[in-house]
Amino acid sequence: MPTPVSDVGTTTSTAARPGKPRKVPRVVILGGGTVGLYTARRLRKRLGKREAAIVVVDPRPYMTYAPFLPEAAAGSIDPRNIVAPHRRALKGVDVLQGKVSEINHAGRTVQITPEEGDPYWITYDHLVVGLGSVARTLPIPGLAEQGIGFKNVEEAIAVRNHVLNRIDLAASTWDPELRKRMLTFVFVGGGFAGIEALGEVEDMARAAVKYYKAIEQEELRFVLVEGSPRILPEVSEELGGYTLEQLRKRQIEIHLSTFLDSCVDGHVVLSNKLEFDAETIVWTAGVKANPVLQDSDLPLDKMGRVTCNAALQVIDADGAVVPDAYAAGDCAAVPDLFNPGQMCPPNAQHALREGNHLGDNLARVLRSAEVTDYKHKNIGAVASLGMYKGVAQMFGRIKVRGFLAWVLHRSYHVAAMPTWNRKIRIAAGWTGALLLRREVVALGSLHDPRAEFRAASVPAKPRAVEPGEGDAALPPQKAEPGSPAAKKSAKTA
Repeated sequence: MPTPVSDVGTTTSTAARPGKPRKVPRVVILGGGTVGLYTARRLRKRLGKREAAIVVVDPRPYMTYAPFLPEAAAGSIDPRNIVAPHRRALKGVDVLQGKVSEINHAGRTVQITPEEGDPYWITYDHLVVGLGSVARTLPIPGLAEQGIGFKNVEEAIAVRNHVLNRIDLAASTWDPELRKRMLTFVFVGGGFAGIEALGEVEDMARAAVKYYKAIEQEELRFVLVEGSPRILPEVSEELGGYTLEQLRKRQIEIHLSTFLDSCVDGHVVLSNKLEFDAETIVWTAGVKANPVLQDSDLPLDKMGRVTCNAALQVIDADGAVVPDAYAAGDCAAVPDLFNPGQMCPPNAQHALREGNHLGDNLARVLRSAEVTDYKHKNIGAVASLGMYKGVAQMFGRIKVRGFLAWVLHRSYHVAAMPTWNRKIRIAAGWTGALLLRREVVALGSLHDPRAEFRAASVPAKPRAVEPGEGDAALPPQKAEPGSPAAKKSAKTA
């Protein structure tokens, strides 16, 4: 059960007030993603409840394992299995569900805005910032109205349902221009997220079209738009070129060194002057640090990330350690000790290890021991390009492609997935998929389940009376005794 509000030092007033004195130091972890979950689990493993009180704050009640989002969008994994419920995965840890809206580290307070109810403040002794990142969008006309992000499990489900729904509708549409628009799918961004999402969704769509006699495979049009001159910058140019070649063999249009200029009402305009219509635009063009950090007194770099040293302690512009503040993951600028002058890349590989290391360092601090520096040599990168297809680069030298790379991708990520419950469920799902075909059913109404009920609840409009029909169209009415109408009727008789 969560700690009672009075014991957490919370208040519903607009100004923060210090909480009650505590015998047990409280560690507040902002963000329940990879960094937050692994930091809390490691710290609780190292310290008992009498040594530290741990509170995790996140607007969602679960952690999403982002590398599995493309497979969830393709139906290869049940979306529920790529999330780890906080209250199940974080035993012995208090969880507050709400959005962090302001950080006042000088006063050791954080403001939390729940989905319902008034904002409130909580106090802490030690702060961990693991707020992660959000989609980095640009002021492109029509993007906010037409685009779909690919940053969380809800968006992955939305992409899957939307693509399959377009195929369903196109199969019953005879207007050639409308069919062409429905069956055109645009992905913006050629990094790992974009390439994996494109590869998995395209593979799913082609598998689905086999069940539609009214749609030919050639009618499906997948378009990739990437602003740089290459894709997959995380791997070698050789593997990037191989991936490019494989995608083009699958009839995927790829536009490099090209930008999306506009997509108003689904009319796509690219910087290379190409124009066409599409009803599906998926945005995967990069991420940025959580913008709530701008409403804090923590030191940030020019990219909006919390500045840190190698021990994951927050530092100011002069390199001095900010007491009792730590950060890691996508929202933190952590020095990469194996690549001097560079920062650790924002990926799951580093986030997981930084979380564990930060949990260890906090345990050392609370036991008055010295912290240690985080250092991790990149062990490689793996990417799925659809069922039985992938690329991998291990330890910087070993390059793998095709089926073996796909196996490495699945093996690595299922091993990194938190909790045995989820590992077993994912592995069982894959085993079942070898015997049974994956489902290609769209559940579009899932995103607005009350739409049909609202339509049924609207009263029917009264039927308009035709000219000349008049009272003759109405059933005869019996007049009240003694009424003027009854007297008139009697007189007429």
